[in-house]
Amino acid sequence: QVQLVESGGGLVQTGGSLTLSCAASGRALYNYAMAWFRQAPGKEREFVAAITWHGGSTSVAGSVKGRFTTSRDNAKNTVYLQMNSLKSEDTANYYCAAGWTISPNDNQYTYWGQGTQVTVSS
Repeated sequence: QVQLVESGGGLVQTGGSLTLSCAASGRALYNYAMAWFRQAPGKEREFVAAITWHGGSTSVAGSVKGRFTTSRDNAKNTVYLQMNSLKSEDTANYYCAAGWTISPNDNQYTYWGQGTQVTVSS
């Protein structure tokens, strides 16, 4: 069993930056591939980024490529999402998830955090 807790969300102006963190407890994070998803009001949850268990490979959605990066520190049991050049359309609740392989499909992930809200104001 893995418990995931996201933090770092908040209100930021267009063009600003935020770094989200996802801290794990229960089992060591290095056992899992990790991903970030987001869900805006009235919209389906969408894939943002994912990283392999060792951090050697990442995958990023086209809508955030060049602006968002994900990384991990297995010694700290924490995964990060660095978000730059934020746009109003990035406003959403952001979730981290743990699974056995990186995938843009949310059904490939077993454990989920509660989410952290990111609001980008213009």
